[in-house]
Amino acid sequence: MCLSIPGKLIEITHRLDDTFRAGKVSFDGVVKGVNLSLVPEAMVGDYVLVHVGVAISTVDEEEARKTFELLKQLGELDELDSESQ
Repeated sequence: MCLSIPGKLIEITHRLDDTFRAGKVSFDGVVKGVNLSLVPEAMVGDYVLVHVGVAISTVDEEEARKTFELLKQLGELDELDSESQ
């Protein structure tokens, strides 16, 4: 099943211009590199939904936390946890 996972944008790592950017997103402490081209409005501290390494939208913090906790309860984040080890 394909999911998008909410995470917090903690750093902009590359910037070609205002649109073509990359950054680091924390998923409850697991940090991954993410393409930010589809969310040019996203700023450090914002929460984004990430699908296959690409941030596809921004979400508010409360919704991101609820979604992340639900995915944890369903065991959908096991692969994310195993990738960080």
